[in-house]
Amino acid sequence: MQYSLGIDAGGTYTDAVIVRDSDRKVIDANKALTTYPDLLTGIENAIDGLDSKYLPDVKLVSVSTTLATNTILEKTGYPVALILIGKHALPANPPIDNFIVVKGGHNVAGLEDDILDMEAVREYALKVKDRVSAFAVSSYFSIRNPDHEIKVRDMLSELTGLPIVCGHELSQDLGAYERGVTAYLNAQLLPIADQFIHAILTDIRKRGIDAKLMMLKCDGSVIGIHEAMERPIESIFSGPAASLMGASFLSGNDTCAVIDVGGTSTDVSLNYGGFPELVDTGAVVGGWHTKVKAIRMETSAMGGDSHVWIKSRNINIGPRRVVPLCLAAIKYPGFMELLKSGRTPSRIQLAENVQPTKFFVRTGKEAANLSSFEKELMEIIQFEPVSLNDIFWKIGKPISPDSVDSLIQKRLVQAIGFTPTDALHVLEEYTKWDREASLTGAKILARLTPMDEMELCRHIKKEVAINMALDLMSFMYKGVSKTEIEKMIRGDFLSQFKVNVPVVLLGGPVSCYVEELDRLIVADIVVPEYADVGNAVGALIGKGVKSIKILVKSFYKKTKRSVLVFSPVERREFSTYSDALEYATEHGKKLILDYMQESDLKPENVNIEIKREDITMTDGDDGTPIETKLIFLGTGMPEKEN
Repeated sequence: MQYSLGIDAGGTYTDAVIVRDSDRKVIDANKALTTYPDLLTGIENAIDGLDSKYLPDVKLVSVSTTLATNTILEKTGYPVALILIGKHALPANPPIDNFIVVKGGHNVAGLEDDILDMEAVREYALKVKDRVSAFAVSSYFSIRNPDHEIKVRDMLSELTGLPIVCGHELSQDLGAYERGVTAYLNAQLLPIADQFIHAILTDIRKRGIDAKLMMLKCDGSVIGIHEAMERPIESIFSGPAASLMGASFLSGNDTCAVIDVGGTSTDVSLNYGGFPELVDTGAVVGGWHTKVKAIRMETSAMGGDSHVWIKSRNINIGPRRVVPLCLAAIKYPGFMELLKSGRTPSRIQLAENVQPTKFFVRTGKEAANLSSFEKELMEIIQFEPVSLNDIFWKIGKPISPDSVDSLIQKRLVQAIGFTPTDALHVLEEYTKWDREASLTGAKILARLTPMDEMELCRHIKKEVAINMALDLMSFMYKGVSKTEIEKMIRGDFLSQFKVNVPVVLLGGPVSCYVEELDRLIVADIVVPEYADVGNAVGALIGKGVKSIKILVKSFYKKTKRSVLVFSPVERREFSTYSDALEYATEHGKKLILDYMQESDLKPENVNIEIKREDITMTDGDDGTPIETKLIFLGTGMPEKEN
């Protein structure tokens, strides 16, 4: 009997599942807390909770991770130099530490627009090579002719020996600067991806697992581990992609909307006919607009571990994530006494960090490049929780309520507070951790509101359900104001929104919200078995998918006609349109199969569909198109190790 192992390292939990290959049934699953800064510890803990008797027979391991996303958001990527070639339209203040713009580039026909200034590239490379870990290169209209990028890549490789990432290798979409950004971020992630993947390989080999290792991309497809090492940027948002694929698989619905309630956020996405809906313009992460194809999703910063805090008698949920009180009581033996004896601030003092139920504790991440004040704070914040009031008395001088924010952002400190997970513990609908801590926290917070503790928790639960409905309908009604949708959801009308596809819920205690969600929308709401580890299932069941566009276009110079073929790797000229079209068709198939082989997918398991879009002249003499776009879609299923 053979099995597959799926792993998802999410923002709060790391999930692991074992699926039996013969009937694709989940036979074991486990959740562990995600560990920062070292995700591997959380992955090890998740696998440790599985029945070890299955592990020697695992032949496929597939992973989804927040590593790339978190690295970009936290600005902890390795230093990279970006070389832009040609007439780039740059933003006013490019947020890039090391970059240069040199002469060169091509035009829309793929002809050289300016001579490449190789000497400028050489001088710059020699100046920065000792302080960067890689180079990224993006040339103007490299999607029509990558020649300048290739020449620079080859010279840099010989000159520095460092990894080089070219924009045309990652995207065939217009936007030279955005391709440069994508290459730049990818280059930053290379060492991190290499370390992470080698650590996982070492761990699974140590357990006696001899399996093929795959990774889920942010478009819901999987790639081989060697490809993942070269293109880590494509794993941003792989967590939401995993939830979408997992929800579709677990519910048995090729077409469905998915609401994934995680610890940090709620994500909504759509699978249609077995394929995710993708965003047209490329994924945006940490303010960077990339050319990475990712699933379209509606995201809000409200999840099971969002901080519940009171200000001016208003109950706020999020946007920041904290450790729930019920979990903190288990992790820190003296926490209950601290919670019960804590000082309640005056109503005037209340702020997000000034709450009677909020505390701070070290994560264990090594501190570096701290200001003198941050060092003072780190001396006080140790491995047992402290409140902001405790910090104030120990530091002996006035401090801002936001003083610890920079340490939280650097993941040196994590916050503890009341959450929707605590509210469910109080209501006894989900009791995985310590209910007494949740109940104590609810009573303390309720004193700051007109409600008692039970009313407060029911209100919090209802707000989470409203947020789920709002995210769903905002996703479905693309382009409609979210404010107007919220008015309708919260309004007392004799009507409801109706969703015409199944709505699948994923996340730990999502079943607790079904009844509340039913009051807000009309839909077939599904909570499948193993909904709490759906992301790990999704990491396993993604297909290998590759889409390639090739353009065949006629150009006229005086009376002479030439036909050009633009592919992701070359520009080629033909004398007749039929020859160009025949070559483009075979070339596209070969590129798909080459990609699949690099991703450890066998050609015999790959299906290729070709879509053709022609543009013809209405007064043309022979009906031959002046332009043809060929779109190749290859799909293949991963094959297990023998």
